Amino acid sequence: MTHPLLVPGHTAFITGGAAGIGLAVAARLVALGLKVCIVDRDEEKLASAAGTLRGIAGASEDAVVAVAVDVSDREAMEAVAEMIFERWGTIHVLMNNAGIQPGSGILGPREAWDAVLQVNLGGVINGVQVFVPRMIARGEGGLVINTGSKQGITTPPGDPAYNVAKAGVKVLTEALQHELRNMEGGRLSAHLLIPGFVFTGLTALDRTEKPDGAWTPDETADFMLEKLEAGDFYILCPDGEVTREMDEKRIAWAAGDIVENRPPLSRWHTDWAEKFKAWAAK
Repeated sequence: MTHPLLVPGHTAFITGGAAGIGLAVAARLVALGLKVCIVDRDEEKLASAAGTLRGIAGASEDAVVAVAVDVSDREAMEAVAEMIFERWGTIHVLMNNAGIQPGSGILGPREAWDAVLQVNLGGVINGVQVFVPRMIARGEGGLVINTGSKQGITTPPGDPAYNVAKAGVKVLTEALQHELRNMEGGRLSAHLLIPGFVFTGLTALDRTEKPDGAWTPDETADFMLEKLEAGDFYILCPDGEVTREMDEKRIAWAAGDIVENRPPLSRWHTDWAEKFKAWAAK
């Protein structure tokens, strides 16, 4: 079984579609008979990805469109939306997935903060504000999938710009779903993809082989499609290192910092780290 919107002839638009999770999802949608437009900044990877997708059995000439776009550029997103809506009439699946992770520090440099916020949060805002009104106007059903991160929920120390951006994606997607579900006659739904440890270009660093604990983009895409069919909003992915149960405990503990008036990020605080471990082990 698949989601009723994931049927032959329907259409999808995926940012960050040249590699990783975006490409894995695109491949599955093309295999299901959807027409897919992938966008990315990396033209070389984009061309390779388009070739891969066009090689999937049964893909028609019109089934795959690849466009070099910087999702942080609102005018460029408007232009590609006009092009794709004119070409296909509507979009049934919008996946705002593009992201970067150059690393950051709480006190700088500013360039890293600007880049991450503009792409990882600004790009999702652009995707939502450019595509969703057009999707609503067409009056057909639709899915909006925004790629968040566990780092936007438990906010571990080490890369605050990425955490801030992904926390913003979570809040944005929750607000979007609230808006959509209360829209008279609305036929769109929003979903937050929360990957676990996935071996992609963002996480590989200097590694050439996938760590045993990491999921592949393909596993993540399969899990996402399964949970979309189930109607989940929070698509919280486990991996080979962290179970759903442990994710729930980490998330609950993070919220408990406020409720219990503990120090922020108490999981990593010298006075609380062992207390968390003991609590989580129960």
